[in-house]
Amino acid sequence: MDRSIFISLPVTDLKTSIVFYEAIGFRNNALFTDNIAACMVWSDTISFMLLTHEKWRSFTCRPIPPVTSSEVMLFLSCPSREAVDALCDAAGAHGGTVDINPVAEHGFMYTRDLTDPDGHALGAMWMDAAAMADQG
Repeated sequence: MDRSIFISLPVTDLKTSIVFYEAIGFRNNALFTDNIAACMVWSDTISFMLLTHEKWRSFTCRPIPPVTSSEVMLFLSCPSREAVDALCDAAGAHGGTVDINPVAEHGFMYTRDLTDPDGHALGAMWMDAAAMADQG
């Protein structure tokens, strides 16, 4: 098996979260989805496991943080600036909060930060690798 990452996130409403993640470009892997968990695929090696609070508690006894806190911010790469904006538009239209931080415009890189319906912090990011190499 290739190296991959499965990021587990506790969610309040599994169906709402599935709709949100599909709207921003993830696809649901039905093989690992049921009424208490959903596997949402970003790429061949990156998936988010959305877990109901009940399922989450079967993995850890650590408390679920409030929606106003952040432990990590997960950045999702996009193929263009327009794709960053489209992802953020879809997030806002499906229960997320967009532009939780100022938009970052660095010429070679463009990012916008958002949260999903449960307050998990995400970033939409585009980077021009050729322009970035010219900076170094």
